[in-house]
Amino acid sequence: MKKSERQAVIERLIMEYPIATQEELMAKLKAEDITATQATISRDIREMQIVKTPDDHGQTRYVIFKETNKNEQERLFESLHDVVISIDRVEFMNIIHTLPSNGNLLAAIIDDLHLPEVSGTLAGHDTIFIISPNATVAKQLHDLFISHVADDNDVAD
Repeated sequence: MKKSERQAVIERLIMEYPIATQEELMAKLKAEDITATQATISRDIREMQIVKTPDDHGQTRYVIFKETNKNEQERLFESLHDVVISIDRVEFMNIIHTLPSNGNLLAAIIDDLHLPEVSGTLAGHDTIFIISPNATVAKQLHDLFISHVADDNDVAD
């Protein structure tokens, strides 16, 4: 099976079922007579920009991250405003704490921008580590992000 065909099936399954883990996704694929290794599924998830997010019932599930008509930077600033609880900088790293289940989605937005201030991100349920090339650049990124965080939040800086 071609990668594009497998990824089309993955997209359909994610839209139809509340899949929250790679194991669940692999089981659904197997039910469709598609066998893929965990490494292949991981690569597909990354390439397809699949992230975990809470659904309408509060359950975590995979969704495909897709851009809206807003440009990417506007989406980043809006997301910073809506979901960030605190931002701390330690040397060349920024640590962002988000509302629960928003870490991966915000990190995906940051990754998609390919900002020169970001060497890499590591995201979890509600925390993102952003690594910058040096402390000066990390401070610039910190100041930019802080300027777009909700004014009514008591944001640590």
